[in-house]
Order: sequence, then structure tokens, then C-alpha cells
Amino acid sequence: MTDAASRSGAIDAAELRRRTQELLAAHPVAGTDRVDFLKARFDAGLAWVHYPQGLGGLGAPRSLQAVVDAELEAAGAPDNDPRRIGIGLGMAAPTILGYGTEEQKSRFLRPLWVGEEVWCQLFSEPGAGSDLAALGTRAVRDGEDWVVNGQKVWTSSAHLARWAILIARTDPDAPKHRGITYFVCDMTDPGVEVRPLRQITGEAEFNEVFLTDVRIPDAHRLGEVGDGWRVAQTTLMNERVSIGGMRIPREGGMIGPVSRTWRERPDLRTHDLHQRLLTLWVEAEVARLTGERLRQQLVAGQPGPEGSGMKLAFARLNQEISGLEVELLGEEGLLYEDWTMRRPELVDFTGRDAGYRYLRSKGNSIEGGTSEVLLNIVAERVLGLPSEPRTDKDVAWKDLAR
Repeated sequence: MTDAASRSGAIDAAELRRRTQELLAAHPVAGTDRVDFLKARFDAGLAWVHYPQGLGGLGAPRSLQAVVDAELEAAGAPDNDPRRIGIGLGMAAPTILGYGTEEQKSRFLRPLWVGEEVWCQLFSEPGAGSDLAALGTRAVRDGEDWVVNGQKVWTSSAHLARWAILIARTDPDAPKHRGITYFVCDMTDPGVEVRPLRQITGEAEFNEVFLTDVRIPDAHRLGEVGDGWRVAQTTLMNERVSIGGMRIPREGGMIGPVSRTWRERPDLRTHDLHQRLLTLWVEAEVARLTGERLRQQLVAGQPGPEGSGMKLAFARLNQEISGLEVELLGEEGLLYEDWTMRRPELVDFTGRDAGYRYLRSKGNSIEGGTSEVLLNIVAERVLGLPSEPRTDKDVAWKDLAR
């Protein structure tokens, strides 16, 4: 540590570089198994440095994570394949950290970060639509267990997941926001059935999940009984930041492929397409820089409703950019490489063809909160506009019209 850091007990950049070099010396990249290296990194507190000691962190400022990442990248160290385990990293982990018991944190966070256990999210339901608080999946207490019955939908990675974050109704006599409890569900337990949900792309990246008399121990409850909606807000705010606030380079994301096509295929250019491309390029760059500012704000605390605005911009831009790309390519844009039914491990927007990007981006305004709901959140929580009238706010869930 520097003298100042040593006196205050704080972790500074120099200290993190020293610890990272110690990790690399003790576990040489060339001779260490990938998973073993990731476990050692977690145990050294270099996984997410702002987490507490013993849970993959050192209690350091979140902004210093970049110091560790740069050192490891320069050394060619393996990462934890964050795109494959994004739900665990971006949604489950911060919720467990915020509301889990010490036993839950110790059990779940290490294999989650290392990637040994994939997570999924059992929130949305076919009968609730965009009104997540109207969910009807029931959890009934039976001794030390909860017996869960219901159906969830749009569940990414359910076919790969070992664990799920789940919200269920535990008190139908309470208003819809106050009768919900948050659980961790073992996806390998009896009664959990995962069915592929084929999308417009031809693939089944999403799933339906049916829960029939699934027994979840009370030890796998996050937060207090009936307080699940508050716990879920942590998940949802982090989800929207992880979707809309991803770190990308200039001309990264969807604007990259269409920009390359424009440069490489002058025969496709028209004045109108040029003006539209310039407008979308500027908007994509503004969104990228806004996302960077949002990530810097996160260093100081928890994500707020600003993530909803970023997720809104992400969905709109993806759909407009992919539409422009298809139009630019003309007849070629109507081609689609493969309609084979697959169950992929991740979404690859930039590594596929224009037809895939166009079709897949249609889901961006639904997943992670519909654009209509997010517009309400931005209006009420960011702009301070009056709330919409909600006649069902104080009505018991069981008495709601369905």
C-alpha cells in the first residue's frame, strides 16, 4: 500500500496491482486450470473488489475494479465468460449480497462468479403481462418448506441453469405488491419442468418453466416474508443497468456492423440512408457515453431508475439500427442464414447476419421490462411527473379482476 492508504486501511490502485501480481505469480496463467485460476482470483478478493472480504472482494472502491481487470487482461488471464452467466452476475449476485444471509452469500456467490453454476430469473408470467406485481405463482408454507405452484415465461438460460431467482405470492389477501416473497429455487428439484419457447429467430433462447409442488426450503428465502417486491426492485434495477449500460467501445454493439457495411459497400449508399445512419451513429455514441456516466454513478451507490432510461434507449436504437441495416442491404437483407431449432447459451447480436439482428432486436422492447412500463418509471421517478391513477393499489390480490 501507499503510506496514505496504509494509514487509513484503504485499498488503493497500487495495492491492487501488487495483489494481482501475487495472484499471477502463485497461479501462472499458462500452467493453471481455468476454473482453478478463477477460484483463486475470487479467494484473493479480486473478483469484484467492492464486495466484502471473503465474498470475492476487498471492500475497495468499485472504480478500482478496472485496475485489476487491466492487469489480468494484459497477462492473458481467463475471464469468467460473463455473457454466459450474466443473469447471475448482474441480477442474482447483487440481490443475494443485499438481502441474503451470511450462509447464503457463502454458498452461492463463489460458484456463481466462477461460472460453475448458471442462474436464471423466474419473474415474468403469462397471466401477469407487464404488471409483474400481479403474478399468480403461489408459495404455501409447509413446515420448514414452501410448496410452489405456477408458471413462468421468457426465462433465458433456464435449460442451462442450476439456480433461479423466483418471486411468488405468499399472501393472496394482501394487495398485489405486498403479498410477494423472494426465493432461490433449485432448477434440478422435482416438479421443475423447462420447455423451450421458440422465438421469431427460430431458436429457443427463452423457455417456459412450470412449477408443480416444488419444495423450496425456507433457508432459501431472500428477505422477509411478504417483502419480495422490495427485494425484486434490487434485481430489476440491476437488470436494466446490465442490459442498457453495458460497456462497449465506440462503434460497438449494433451500430458496428451497419457502419462496416456502409464503408465496404459504396454501391449500397443513398443520400437518405446516409442521413439516417449519421443520426443513429450519433445517438448510439450518446447512449454509449451516457452508459459510461451511469456506470461511474454506480461507484457511489446502488443503481437507480436511470437504468430504465438506458434500457429504453438500448431497445429503440437496436430496432432502428437493425431496420436500417436490412434496408441498406436490399435483397441481401431479406436472407436468413439458418432456421434450425437451437437452444443457444447466449445472444450474439454482432456475430450473426443482418436478418438475425433485425428479428432478435424485436424482443429488446419486451425483455427486462417493456418499453411502456419503463416510460412510466422514467416519467414518475426521474422526471417527477404525476403517477398514473392505480385503482388496484390497495385491493387484495385475490379480489383483482383476472
